[in-house]
Amino acid sequence: MIEAHNITQTVQGRVVLNGLSCTFQKGRMYGIIGPNGVGKSTLLQVLSGVERPKSGEVRLAGIPLASYPRKELAKQMAVLQQSGLPPVGFSVREVVSMGRYPFQNWLGSDEKDSETIVNEALSAMGLQELEHRKMDQLSGGERQRVALAKVMAQEPSIILLDEPTTYLDIGFQVQLLDTVRAWQQRRDLTVIAVLHDLNLAALYCDELAVLHQGKVAAAGTPHQVLTPSLIERVYETTTTVIPHPVTSAPQIMLQPNYRSEK
Repeated sequence: MIEAHNITQTVQGRVVLNGLSCTFQKGRMYGIIGPNGVGKSTLLQVLSGVERPKSGEVRLAGIPLASYPRKELAKQMAVLQQSGLPPVGFSVREVVSMGRYPFQNWLGSDEKDSETIVNEALSAMGLQELEHRKMDQLSGGERQRVALAKVMAQEPSIILLDEPTTYLDIGFQVQLLDTVRAWQQRRDLTVIAVLHDLNLAALYCDELAVLHQGKVAAAGTPHQVLTPSLIERVYETTTTVIPHPVTSAPQIMLQPNYRSEK
């Protein structure tokens, strides 16, 4: 379990998280949603330990996050950043293999069969044909898939995803989230994902946390959270919420203010 208690954090002198508290249980997939600029990515950075909050504390399994050595923390938690991976001169396989670094001793030997783990990660993300290609030869979407394969090779118990579907077309968005969801359920992982697309969040997440004015404005299942009144209050737009015809998950239908004269 990962817990955030009374987190306050600033970005360029502006308070974006203001006494925020939330809890994420083992074996659940969470979506962090909210308008631009409310601190979703900042919260993920604090939860990962990349940033230390101005005040408050994050605890992992009841222990302050700051108490964990970085390599030990990396054995339990992996982060997929919003920007994905830079187009460096490494091959796809080399980058995915970097996910095994926390498990290597000072001689570079892995505790497990790293080749098998890397092969499984490449296969899961459909990257076998690209494994020898250099990163600077890939599209943004392909680099994003490599980044997730690297996270999978790390074998964490907690995964933090910052807008993981960025740069991906709708087909790969579904493939990526299908893969994450199946992986999460198969290994009883905790997944915390910042998502802009509310419909994707409703389809894949067990629970949602809505950030607004520096705090969690609402938390619960998609059915509990995604209501027209809350969306209007937080996003300042009018919507209709209908059940998905296959899954019954709530889906957001936008209502444009513009009306055609035809």
